[in-house]
Amino acid sequence: MIRFDRVAKRYPPGVDALSEVSFEVAEREMVLVGGHSGAGKSTLLKLVAAIEQATSGAVLVGGQNLSGLSRAALPFLRRRIGMVFQDQKLLFDRNAFQNVMLPLSIAGFPPREAAQRVRAALDKVGLGKREKALPVMLSGGEQQRLAIARAVVGRPGLLLADEPTAHLDAETANDVARIFHDFHQVGVTMLIATYAHELFPAARRLHLDHGRLRT
Repeated sequence: MIRFDRVAKRYPPGVDALSEVSFEVAEREMVLVGGHSGAGKSTLLKLVAAIEQATSGAVLVGGQNLSGLSRAALPFLRRRIGMVFQDQKLLFDRNAFQNVMLPLSIAGFPPREAAQRVRAALDKVGLGKREKALPVMLSGGEQQRLAIARAVVGRPGLLLADEPTAHLDAETANDVARIFHDFHQVGVTMLIATYAHELFPAARRLHLDHGRLRT
């Protein structure tokens, strides 16, 4: 599903975020990426989602080399990928239903089918009764669940998550982790950047140290 082959990412003025990173993630696998703050975890996820491009090396998703991907092909790639950002990127002037609807509207889904998918996604994360609530009316844990619903509403085969349980209390973090486990059990491939390895005991772990993978 994912393959990194000697990937490096350098930001001006010569800051190496990743260096010589090679690994593979199989289809339907759950893999955690750990490491200190600034180790390169977020950069790695952005490369998988083609938000950033590698300086050197090859990043392949579903057998497709992202370095050769045209701008026109990017939307089709991203429809296959769900991403839960560290800052959530919710639209605070739109309610929960509208936030989750957004990627389907952009993709051109028929309104009736889109509405059914949105309600199914909200139900899955326990927000079925909060669809009219604005994000400001939701707790931190509910906002994170909303971000997850938006990421999975398109039914992607690959889910990326950047510190999805950060800043949550222990009980809420466990609830959020349980949601990820549920999606993994139905075949979604997952790559999760997290410090909270204990929440995902069955997952394989990768560890970044100053941009390099350590065994």
